[in-house]
Amino acid sequence: MIVNINIGLLGHVDSGKTSLAKALSTISSTAAFDKNPQSKERGITLDLGFSAVVLESPAQVKSQNEQIKQLQLTFVDCPGHASLIRTIIGGAQIIDLMLLVIDVQKGVQTQTAECVVIGGLLKRKLIVVINKIDLVEAQQQNIVLTKLEKKLRKALMAASFSENFPIFRVSAQTGQGIQELLNGMKNEIHIPVRLPEKPLVMYIDHCFSIRGQGTICTGTIVQGQLKINDFIELPAIGEQRKVKSLQMFKRPVQSATMGDRVGVCVTQFNAKQLERGILCQPGYIQTVYAAVILLERVKYYKFALKSKGKFHVSVGHDTVMARITLFKSLTNQREFNINEEYEYIDEIGPSSSEIQPTQNECSIFTLLEFERPVFAISNAILIASKLDLDAHSNCCRLAFWGNIKWFSSSVNYLKEHLMLWRIFKNKQKQGTVQRLLNSQEIIVQNLFKKDNNRELFVGKHVQLSTGETGIIASTFGQTSKVKITFSECLKSETLKILKEGGTNNILVILKYKKYTFNKNAAQTTAMPTYNGGGSCCAGAVQQPVYLVPVQPVVMQSSKGKGKKHG
Repeated sequence: MIVNINIGLLGHVDSGKTSLAKALSTISSTAAFDKNPQSKERGITLDLGFSAVVLESPAQVKSQNEQIKQLQLTFVDCPGHASLIRTIIGGAQIIDLMLLVIDVQKGVQTQTAECVVIGGLLKRKLIVVINKIDLVEAQQQNIVLTKLEKKLRKALMAASFSENFPIFRVSAQTGQGIQELLNGMKNEIHIPVRLPEKPLVMYIDHCFSIRGQGTICTGTIVQGQLKINDFIELPAIGEQRKVKSLQMFKRPVQSATMGDRVGVCVTQFNAKQLERGILCQPGYIQTVYAAVILLERVKYYKFALKSKGKFHVSVGHDTVMARITLFKSLTNQREFNINEEYEYIDEIGPSSSEIQPTQNECSIFTLLEFERPVFAISNAILIASKLDLDAHSNCCRLAFWGNIKWFSSSVNYLKEHLMLWRIFKNKQKQGTVQRLLNSQEIIVQNLFKKDNNRELFVGKHVQLSTGETGIIASTFGQTSKVKITFSECLKSETLKILKEGGTNNILVILKYKKYTFNKNAAQTTAMPTYNGGGSCCAGAVQQPVYLVPVQPVVMQSSKGKGKKHG
């Protein structure tokens, strides 16, 4: 029995990743070692490359499953150029173990750091490879390498990696240290948890047609298994096809399972429609127009996160622009519940204490509204980047990430879902007393603007700066005034001020919650009681009320003419 392990080679451009993949491999695919003509012309890796080597199973693997006689290590050669970060993110999501390749003469560079961030957030096991050691003078080699290793351990431990990761010194050009690296990889490998019983999901990285045979989709199975004659779906083009044949590195097979890199031959379709994407069990994956994740901030991102800002969001091999809305739980619940209340967040600064919730803090969620729909499995990882930043600047472009907690497959998700959500902003209006009617009624001015719909706030609670709490009983007149009533008489000190003409000295404060996605929902904040006075709103905060304008009461005058009562 042979089991496949996917090993990603990540690092800065020109660190020697492709040369290292070639030195480690004995099997190549049609997409290995920069066979793309543009890659040869430019001298850099432009796309994912795949090659492999077959080794005897080490002892720790046989102890997991004695039937596993051999391991196939599939090397995923990721680009290192800053402009190809989308491809790097896609490649990192299909690997089981990460080789971080460092140029001995340059050390940690900008894209090295971004690769470290990607590996860290995806929780990939790490092996560090210092390459090009043949370029260091033999007499200075040990001193230089020892110093570099200390720097690397310090930097990677700060990035939340364990201090136990191994470091190997190699020269891909001369072959020095390659066998030691292969032996080291064998010792570090444990068979990952595979889920062959789940519905099929495969990330496609290349797609091309062969005349007379069909269309070939190559990629990695990330969930489930696949057999010849199975029916599969290509959600991006809305097509279903029958599997005609399967190959692993040009070797025909009858089936493939989670973790395997495989070429799938299906009946003909236009390969140009699907450069990258997802292949799945029919009906399993739905279109995602909007999603919610629990925010995990990348601590190296130097800029603020702002609601309504736009980020490039990667899921699998696809990257789509999305607008974000930030909001936080009022408890420390890390699962999103559409029936709970959440507080809207305008902005999170780069050093905000709200970034990483602790036991006494609240979890922060992010709503992502995609400019075009994506296809993703439930609980998929979404990685958000700011790719319009200068690719050559010394800053991390990866901003945040998280697993999907909720998503909508409806293009009308705003009306069908978001309008029912209770994500609110705390708001406050302030006015003054215009005149005293009696000991339990006052007229208030300037609490609303002339164009405000005052009827929406009838029945809501207000508080005087002297402490009393009352209710907006009705609108008053045709401008912006309202009548406030109190369940008990105003305090004697308040009455004295009002009767002596000090109405402008008493403020009237309306605190309420404005619901972000439903402009017709309003809720006042509970007001505390004052000593010696009653309060008709003491206790729990009211549930939100979906309001309609209150019709003015028509009073019949003695002359028989209808008169609107304010």
